[in-house]
Amino acid sequence: MSPLHATQLAPRGPVFSPVAAGLWRLHDWNLSPAELAHWIEHAIQLGITTFDHADLYGGFRCEALFGQWLKANPGQREHIQLVSKCGIKPADPARGWQVKHYDSSRGHILASVDASLQNLGTDYLDLLLIHRPDPLLDPDEVADTFASLKVSGKVRHFGVSNFSPSQFALLAARTPLLTNQLEASLLHTAPLFDGSFDQCLQAGVRPMVWSPLAGGRLLQAEAHPAVHAVLVQIAGELAVTPATVALAWLLRHPARPIPISGSRRLSSLDDAAAACQLQLDRQHWFALLEAAHGHPVA
Repeated sequence: MSPLHATQLAPRGPVFSPVAAGLWRLHDWNLSPAELAHWIEHAIQLGITTFDHADLYGGFRCEALFGQWLKANPGQREHIQLVSKCGIKPADPARGWQVKHYDSSRGHILASVDASLQNLGTDYLDLLLIHRPDPLLDPDEVADTFASLKVSGKVRHFGVSNFSPSQFALLAARTPLLTNQLEASLLHTAPLFDGSFDQCLQAGVRPMVWSPLAGGRLLQAEAHPAVHAVLVQIAGELAVTPATVALAWLLRHPARPIPISGSRRLSSLDDAAAACQLQLDRQHWFALLEAAHGHPVA
């Protein structure tokens, strides 16, 4: 398989791989340094060069684990793209957080970026996202903070995650946003119909997609028998895996989503790369939509 071709996330935006590697569960994978290096380098060999992080993943430990590899391989920094997210504070009395809450204040964003840079072993992030919509978010304060981070060179581009279309529009009116990272899959089709993907198309930005395989449930017959059966049928016809078909279903959307593959299995990276080279026809695409919704389109 030829390495994937990188594409722009948005006009004047960063060049990302068409699928990203997710590190949400990295701490739970219990990989040795050699095993982690093999996983990262396998992704890079496939052309999956965009790595998705967040400050709190793995109890605030995942970025540092990845950073151990990057610090040992500093020459790789120019060949990869690092995404991180901030703004969620889980209940943690040791940190003075008595209740889970969101924090999009200037002070928290700046402190989170500094911690991510140190943990990852880099002096800049390619993309920073506000992890969840914060009811107390002040768009002018966030815009000013983003501007400061850009001037300092610590963050090159910005976006959001899990924002509704109206929440995205509010912040985008104050500062350029290059993506909205959303949950989307055959078991969570809401972004296709609630205006989220439409908004990305209108703005000329590409959504990033978390849980594109519904946390693995799409690959379990008992989780949704109808969808699984159609995935297996189409996979057999096309001589690919069901996971590849499920990811290709997302990639077929004209908003050109960037799915995030977040499994420790090397084969999951292979499936994601294969999906980028598979163009589902309309009938296959709608057969899967029908199975997901339980009825034909009207």
